Amino acid sequence: MKKLLLSILAFTAVNCTVMAQTSLFDGKTTSGWHSYLKTGPGAWSVVNGALQLDPKAPGQGDLITNKEYENYELSLEWKIAEGGNSGIIFGVHEDPSFDQTYLTGIEMQVLDDAKAEDRTQPTHRAGALYDMRAPAHQAKPAGEWNKVTIRKLNGHLTFWLNGEKVIETQIGSADWKEMLDKSKFKTWKGFAAYPKGHIALQDHGAVVAFRDIKIKEL
Repeated sequence: MKKLLLSILAFTAVNCTVMAQTSLFDGKTTSGWHSYLKTGPGAWSVVNGALQLDPKAPGQGDLITNKEYENYELSLEWKIAEGGNSGIIFGVHEDPSFDQTYLTGIEMQVLDDAKAEDRTQPTHRAGALYDMRAPAHQAKPAGEWNKVTIRKLNGHLTFWLNGEKVIETQIGSADWKEMLDKSKFKTWKGFAAYPKGHIALQDHGAVVAFRDIKIKEL
């Protein structure tokens, strides 16, 4: 009986976890997303079950969630073209006084580490806390899918790349302030200033695709 009860409790816990996870992308439409400071998806569309940027299409710009989030675990897969650059930016405050998502949002870098122009700085490589901390492990090459998880809970950030923890820090800590002081964000008043914000997929001029985008609010 005891074993049966434990099995039931474990099954219930697993199912509650699954139920708590919400899909941010249905694999068929751009519903729930819009271009930053605009309406509609702009240059983004659904291609083979993924949200994909066409860098030659009109309406260039980052694609952001309609909703804002504060404490959560975000998981998705990304694939970048050869030489490409992009990012997953979160804590984005959508306001005309900030004309780009990265002026307020924190970024997990998406990059072709082998051929992208921005590959030379370790803090700019795929999986990095962009311009602040280099990732502990390398991403798969251009043209292959990389799976990531971003966990944000009361300012504590953890990044995973293909199942490996690559970044961990606490916003506002001594560690954070040290990284910030060495970054280009040092004097940016809006950077990381909004605990609750949108999640953005960056348009950096390269073909990039994102799929299986899910969030679990904590």
